[in-house]
Amino acid sequence: MDIIYSKQEIAHLPYRNSRLSLEKRVEDLLKRLTLDEKIRLLSGHRIFNTAPIRRLGLGRLRMTDGPFGVAMHSSGLSKNTRFPSTKALAASWNRALAKRFGVAIAEEVRANGRHMLLAPGINIDRTPLNGRTFEYFGEDPYLVKELAIPFVRGVQNQQVGACIKHFVANNQEILRKTISVEIDERTLHEIYLRAFEEVVKEAEPFSVMTCYNRINGVYGSDNSYLLRETLFDKWGFEGFIVSDWGATDHKELTTKSCLKAGLSLEMPSGKKYKQNLLEKALSSGEIKEDWINDAVSRLLLVAGKTGVLDDPETLPKGVKNSIEHQSLSREIAEEGMVLLKNEGILPLKLDSINSIAVLGPNMNKKFGKILYGGSSAVKAPYEITPIEGIKEFCSKDVKLVHDPSEADVVLLFMGLNHNKDGGRRDFVSGFFKKRKNALIYGHDSEGADRAQLELPQSQVDLIRDTVKKNPNTVVILINGSPLGMKEWLNDVPAVLEAWYGGMESGNAIANVLFGEINPSGKLPITFPEQLIDSPAHKSPKTYPGDLDDLKVYYEEGIYVGYRHFEKFEIAPLFPFGFGLSYTTFSYANLSLNKNKLQSLDDTFNLYVDITNTGERFGAEIVQVYANSLESSVDRPLKELVGFAKVELNSKEKKTVQISIRGKDLAYYDVMTHDWKLDPGTIRILVGSSSQDIHLETEIHFS
Repeated sequence: MDIIYSKQEIAHLPYRNSRLSLEKRVEDLLKRLTLDEKIRLLSGHRIFNTAPIRRLGLGRLRMTDGPFGVAMHSSGLSKNTRFPSTKALAASWNRALAKRFGVAIAEEVRANGRHMLLAPGINIDRTPLNGRTFEYFGEDPYLVKELAIPFVRGVQNQQVGACIKHFVANNQEILRKTISVEIDERTLHEIYLRAFEEVVKEAEPFSVMTCYNRINGVYGSDNSYLLRETLFDKWGFEGFIVSDWGATDHKELTTKSCLKAGLSLEMPSGKKYKQNLLEKALSSGEIKEDWINDAVSRLLLVAGKTGVLDDPETLPKGVKNSIEHQSLSREIAEEGMVLLKNEGILPLKLDSINSIAVLGPNMNKKFGKILYGGSSAVKAPYEITPIEGIKEFCSKDVKLVHDPSEADVVLLFMGLNHNKDGGRRDFVSGFFKKRKNALIYGHDSEGADRAQLELPQSQVDLIRDTVKKNPNTVVILINGSPLGMKEWLNDVPAVLEAWYGGMESGNAIANVLFGEINPSGKLPITFPEQLIDSPAHKSPKTYPGDLDDLKVYYEEGIYVGYRHFEKFEIAPLFPFGFGLSYTTFSYANLSLNKNKLQSLDDTFNLYVDITNTGERFGAEIVQVYANSLESSVDRPLKELVGFAKVELNSKEKKTVQISIRGKDLAYYDVMTHDWKLDPGTIRILVGSSSQDIHLETEIHFS
């Protein structure tokens, strides 16, 4: 008979003793749990929670969606600070800002009584059409891991768990629950697993979420190679693995295959981890109770780290919707904006402008609505739209008009939205139409990929018509993924990429347009001139895949993003790492602290002098790329291996130091199934974008 404890007795159980080590507390609790109670902990309870074990006073581990804040649908319809999209954060190339973002969002998670944030998403941007591109950091695994690591550390410094997702190769929304990614070992590890590996090893996230899709025919939730062999055994991951919501629904997955692979928690409820299925598998010998104990102990370890095992009164209360968080939201939006084109019209000067026309479908659009765009949706207590920000900044100094011909300057707010159905089914080719009932085409939204690279034709027409009436037209893009612009780019004097800027977006945009903030963002993803230039779009086989066999073939291998554009000498519309400023910078005096590396664990320092040669304060992002000249395998012409953001006053010079690890110069070797660097010379390239290299030197590996 199970022991029934009183509240007083529970308070004195060893697992509630915070003076004991967490391992001892988990060990004590695991011994007290009955088999039935352990089974209950293996699947979700009330959509975003684990089951409580009231007999032992064990509360629920409560989770919430992210990554732009605490999602409304998973926080009891709470309104919370809406931060900018992950793509905006990535465009800042600012590690310190990423950590501050993590701390702030964790404070909001705690204020909502939750223990874990289901974020960040660190999938690689393979196609610009992916509906969730706005949720991810970018196309380069080095940049992704360099920003995700401080973000995760910031979250977990607040005793809140981070859950990195979606493990792995969930790089399209079309048929995401059934498509199989056909990929070779090197590409899988070098491009798509690399950020996961580095974040697991460097930041120790509390949880990893499996993907919906299959990888070489095996679903993410029962993929023993990826979960147990790679995550647990090779990388030393100590947290728990949770399925994406409904990712275990497929008949191909079994109770045995999921548990053996290492899946700890099936969400949102038990399909493979139903009590009768687990008991039957145990009695038949298909599974071992040790597997259950391992899964539950991993979950309990995280419960302990996030305070579930403690008295709630002893935990941090957190804070949400604070002035500090709202200011941080604006700061991220400002730092993430990328000035794509400027023929001298920006920054705008109030004392020389009498009237402004503010137009476009996104000029007064609010993006904070429940489930708008999917699970990342956050509704804030307020949201400053672009036109509100412009009105506030201009006050009574400038007249706002509707007719472009009557304005000194026109501000056109174009871009995308989070509508799942983009109304573009007429665009879809015959190939797509054969499965049209299975596909949905949208803008930037979970569950739907975009149907085209270009803006909707109505927006293209509006740009052309406006420029005819007033050539002083600035296009401000609000979106989360690359856009085609060749139909209109040459006709406008300035283009500002503002991304989805969160609740303070309107104020942030006004500050950049009028020069209160000098734009310093750089693209974390290549903007192709046309869709066919992108590596995933050579044929339907490579995207969206063979819709009869439900397979998508990653035939481009490691040549994703700028690696592909460089190798095949394809000129992008805007390259990876590109972004203009209201000032200018010069590079000089490149040097290294040594010219030889002895091992992958070795590190060298690079030094370069950066001078602000313009007339105003600004920030430059110094980027370092590597090119291995003597490799036994095919390697890209450039690979990002370091970067630093430096702030400079007018005419100021600083020597920037960037540390580069030997491992970040390596490739994944399929013979040893590990990272390797061949002896020889490596070119080190320093510049302001992947295609704007100012200086170079060499280092040797022996």
